[in-house]
Amino acid sequence: MTTTMDRPVKAPTFQGVSARRRTSDLIARVLVTGSVLLALVPLVWVLFTVIQKGFAAITSPTWFTHSLNGLSASSSGGGIYHALIGTILQGLVCAAISIPLGLFVAIYLVEYAGRSKLGKLTTFMVDILSGVPSIVAALFIFALWIATFGFPKSAFAVSLSLVLLMVPVVVRSTEEMLRIVPQDLREASYALGVPKWKTIMRIVVPTALPGIITGVMLALARVLGETAPLLILVGYASFINFDMWGGEMGSLPGVMVAEMNNPTAAGSNRIWGAALTLILLIAVLNIVAKLIGHLSRVRK
Repeated sequence: MTTTMDRPVKAPTFQGVSARRRTSDLIARVLVTGSVLLALVPLVWVLFTVIQKGFAAITSPTWFTHSLNGLSASSSGGGIYHALIGTILQGLVCAAISIPLGLFVAIYLVEYAGRSKLGKLTTFMVDILSGVPSIVAALFIFALWIATFGFPKSAFAVSLSLVLLMVPVVVRSTEEMLRIVPQDLREASYALGVPKWKTIMRIVVPTALPGIITGVMLALARVLGETAPLLILVGYASFINFDMWGGEMGSLPGVMVAEMNNPTAAGSNRIWGAALTLILLIAVLNIVAKLIGHLSRVRK
């Protein structure tokens, strides 16, 4: 006598996807693809225009080796060396202050703050700084660093104002990357008797490092193109100045602003050339960040 348990059980047959689901999937694919293509149109248009109008300037033999010192508004020639050096110096000083500060704040918020009042206050202040316009940050540094403390206008003051703009971006991006790290890694480290600070430094941060570096580069790319702090805190110079503590200093955004009132062909070439140089500088920084993130990735 056979029982129900002895009878073979037939596997359920695949019934196929309904026409309604296929239609919904097709519509979603079309909408997503169309949205991506629509978003790419202005990006490609801007890149094509900048490259088309700025290529002649950056291919000049003196573009990266000379400054604009001594050239009249209509004179051709010269280069962007002074502005490139100024932008890099201001960006490096800003990054040297912003990156450690942003990393430590993000680690505190994710690993230590919890629901504490200080953690909530810190999160609120980061949110406030995220929406501060660049001109407000520049005016704050002017009122504090120059008007109150009596320091002269300088490129260092510009870097301080850029710190106010870069720190919240670094904090937010680092915070999200740290939260993505699985909690199991932390618990496994704690189970082996590893202290919390060492777990963060040896496991959590290295695991999230590629994403952290990408966020830092995005934050740096944002601040390198700001013009309001330059106009308020240092001014533009067409000559080379390596002094971060005094004197006017050239920068790539400063070249574009200074040449806006120059109706000649030379002025137009300098504007588009400076814009293309800034794009190339940011592209190089992002490529370097990707390489560093790839090489520093935790090996499994």
